[in-house]
Amino acid sequence: MACDLSSIAARHRMIQTLEKRGRAVEVLVNNAGFGSAGRFQDLDADDELRMVRTNVEAVMDLCAHYVPQMIQRRRGGILNVASTAAFQPIPRQATYAATKAFVLNFTEALHTDLRGTGVTATALCPGPTKTEFNRVAGIDEGLVELPGVWYSAEEMARAGVTALERGRRTTVPGPANLIGAIAGRLSPRAFVLELLDRFYPVGK
Repeated sequence: MACDLSSIAARHRMIQTLEKRGRAVEVLVNNAGFGSAGRFQDLDADDELRMVRTNVEAVMDLCAHYVPQMIQRRRGGILNVASTAAFQPIPRQATYAATKAFVLNFTEALHTDLRGTGVTATALCPGPTKTEFNRVAGIDEGLVELPGVWYSAEEMARAGVTALERGRRTTVPGPANLIGAIAGRLSPRAFVLELLDRFYPVGK
């Protein structure tokens, strides 16, 4: 069922249609999202706002609707797709990194809130993945496609489902992605921002 998740009205029509069809959502996967590349002041403000509505608002809205139903049934799972971008601010992807930081923090807190309910929530934090994401964001894939860093969408999906089945709070698949996430979270912000501003190949 196609749906423009950036639209509140469209999301609610989708929910109503599913309910009319008698469909119970046992597993909610919030995977829809997109990014952009460039200095914030040079990007289209409407597109950046649409990104926030898609990457943030839709995730919270769908969780708010379906989590209480799952709790009533004492079973269910939520898999929210964040990103390794969630672990630090990223110049030239300011809005995207911020939206994914929301998804990560929201999901980790939700995971704890759901303890003992029979429902679990997991944040999947993929790094560079072979999808249409970079083309839509206007990123030159040749600049960032490094050996041992890029993974297929199937690999990331499998890792996310496995983590959800195991009740994990967060998963960062791939050793290079995990190292980057830890470094992004623990390094001083001033150092990270300066390093990324100089060497991050996206948006230049």
